[in-house]
Amino acid sequence: MTSSVATLRLSKGALRATASLRCSRTASTVASRPHETDPQLAGYPELPWVSNQSLPARGWWDQQERRNFGDPVHEYDEVLSMWGPDIPHVPPRKALLQFSLAASGFVAFGLLCKYALVPERPTVPREYPYSGLVRELGGLEENKAREYTEDGDE
Repeated sequence: MTSSVATLRLSKGALRATASLRCSRTASTVASRPHETDPQLAGYPELPWVSNQSLPARGWWDQQERRNFGDPVHEYDEVLSMWGPDIPHVPPRKALLQFSLAASGFVAFGLLCKYALVPERPTVPREYPYSGLVRELGGLEENKAREYTEDGDE
């Protein structure tokens, strides 16, 4: 089957969906590169990269898969079928922006609760005479951490 026959066999919905898709370049290569045919296809039609999820829901021989009888199966049917990954309804950049706004909102609310909404202490902290009872507790040298020796002596 040649590619022109396969194109004719595609339904109107698939052709309409391919025309409405936005094309974007993701690689930094020249866009006017000639199209190379895949030698492993051996004459099998190269079908457009259109997910069945983007096709209209009615008017198909197989309603669940959104295919007509005798339509050629795409080379990557696992990805483009109805059971493949869902098509994002929100573009990735906008989704990242919305997620960033939501995360920054949660962080801002947490900082507000931590710093602005904390009530004052109901009591005054206890103050000890003689710079915190340093002299009464034996001085700074007595209250330092003791070194541990291996023989068990302190």
